[in-house]
Amino acid sequence: MLLPTREVQRFLAAAGHYSQAVDGIVGPGTRQAYDNYLAASGVATADWSEERRRVAVEQLIFKSAGIDVGAVDGFIGPQTQQAFEDYVKSDRERTLEPEVVAYQPQTWPRQADVPTFYGTKGQHQTMLALPYPMRIAWEPGKIVHKMSLHEKVAPSAGRVLQRILEIYGSRIPELGLDLWGGSLNVRLMRGSQTQWSMHSWGIAIDFDPDHNSLNTPFAKARFGAPEYVPWWEAWEAEGWVSLGRSRNYDAMHVQAARL
Repeated sequence: MLLPTREVQRFLAAAGHYSQAVDGIVGPGTRQAYDNYLAASGVATADWSEERRRVAVEQLIFKSAGIDVGAVDGFIGPQTQQAFEDYVKSDRERTLEPEVVAYQPQTWPRQADVPTFYGTKGQHQTMLALPYPMRIAWEPGKIVHKMSLHEKVAPSAGRVLQRILEIYGSRIPELGLDLWGGSLNVRLMRGSQTQWSMHSWGIAIDFDPDHNSLNTPFAKARFGAPEYVPWWEAWEAEGWVSLGRSRNYDAMHVQAARL
């Protein structure tokens, strides 16, 4: 792959083959858009891998800009690489760089700056309506449809969860992605007598704590398995931080604050 996924999604949307969020995440909707565009362009890809189909889509994008790519075969050879370079350098009104800059992840404050950025602990909260129902982790028979989050982060969390629904669909309960371990909770960090938890501002969320405990190394936590990579990428696309991926502990936890 050569182009950012958002760039490809924008092109496919303009071509009438993609109607979902331009989020940089390769979910089912994006994959279907690849297939639809390739089929509409007369490219037979029945036995091609996903990566090869994606490269073929990019070759068609370059071709649509009047750049010679040779055969649309899904392989990155010298001619495709040159086509990419010509595409980026093109003098057309739409250039690659401004588009990329426009879709950078949200930059949340560092933990030390959280009180200044978010205000008083426990205040400025809103109830986020969840795109899919969640089970309370410590009482799985009880379902919740909303969670309390700081008003500055709730829209971002909502976008992430909507992407999760698109990516995983009916597999969400099977993977424990609906096991809610809490959000707003005004308390000190575990093991500290002076530092406040990020939960105190409603800017952190825990998921499936029984299988992603505080002291479990990330590789041994449930969320450390390869099938959860799209889950983490969805959060990170919005600038949220995983303690599991960043610090190798507390894989249940994501927060809208940098370390």
